[in-house]
Amino acid sequence: MDRLIERREEFINQVKELYAGIASQEDQNHFHQTNTGITPERYYENLLVAVIHEIEEGTFDTCRDGDEIVNKVAADKTILSEWDSSLSVR
Repeated sequence: MDRLIERREEFINQVKELYAGIASQEDQNHFHQTNTGITPERYYENLLVAVIHEIEEGTFDTCRDGDEIVNKVAADKTILSEWDSSLSVR
């Protein structure tokens, strides 16, 4: 059980770093054009909260690493039970 908790904490740290990097690379103008005025930082902060929740719930226990989690979420945000399509966490 301890190893599982450690692995989930590892995943959380990895996705935090990945989303921070993605958010800082977003082109502000492009992001505002394609979304409802939310900043990239806020969008990825909300997304990170939802992803961390799913990691803690065990949704991504079969993933290899944080990169795989980020890619899965990018492909299908419906995997996140707390993700609201209006870009905020419920």
